[in-house]
Amino acid sequence: MRPRIAIPLPTANDVEYNARSWVQYATAVERAGGEAVEVALTLSPADIARLASSCQGILLPGSPADVNPHKYGAERQPETAPADPARENVDELLLQDAHNLYKPLLCICYGTQSLNVWRTGTLVQDLLPIPVNHRARGVIAAHSAALLPGSRLAAILEGAKDVEHTADTLRLPVNSSHHQAIGIPGDGLRVVARCPQDGVVEAVEGQSAEHFVLGLQWHPERTMEQSSASCVIFAHFIQTAEVWQPRAVRESIG
Repeated sequence: MRPRIAIPLPTANDVEYNARSWVQYATAVERAGGEAVEVALTLSPADIARLASSCQGILLPGSPADVNPHKYGAERQPETAPADPARENVDELLLQDAHNLYKPLLCICYGTQSLNVWRTGTLVQDLLPIPVNHRARGVIAAHSAALLPGSRLAAILEGAKDVEHTADTLRLPVNSSHHQAIGIPGDGLRVVARCPQDGVVEAVEGQSAEHFVLGLQWHPERTMEQSSASCVIFAHFIQTAEVWQPRAVRESIG
């Protein structure tokens, strides 16, 4: 059976955005061999828990919203988009499920920021467009991401055709569609990719070898046709979900 991957709708406030965005994540998951499972933001916590219990992986997608800055101890800046409490609540329940049971977790753009804040990290509320424009929507390769040698992400992508091997690191051309980024990494997360031009965090991963946790600031779901690396990322995520087995509840963490 194909592993079921829970994917919340991106936003509670924009039906058109959900219609065109959610399907990209679902298509990437299904192309890699998984089954995409929609998580409506109107579900009760009990219904979300039941739905999550039927899934072998969690994918947190992007969103036009920004995480409420009060959750990481900051005042809201004028450039920060309104928060989406319904999306935040669903993310927190799914993050709890993934971490309690060591369920494979892939986070993308807003989803990565949501993960980082849930793990008590902080965000940069607005990135200056110099020297790199991280809001370059619709561009297949906006800039490169330098991968940390020895990281899980570097190991996953080492054989991808579009990864450039340099003397001391791997570099991957990525798209970009965000105005916020990780500031201080959350507990149990380490930075494994940065934009070499300005140091903006492009990826984090969990520090536990037993638990697949990967957060990407770019959008691999949008470049499955053009990028070998995007295909490899989703393939590895689905393969991890295929072999996932839940931990005993007595071993769960908060």
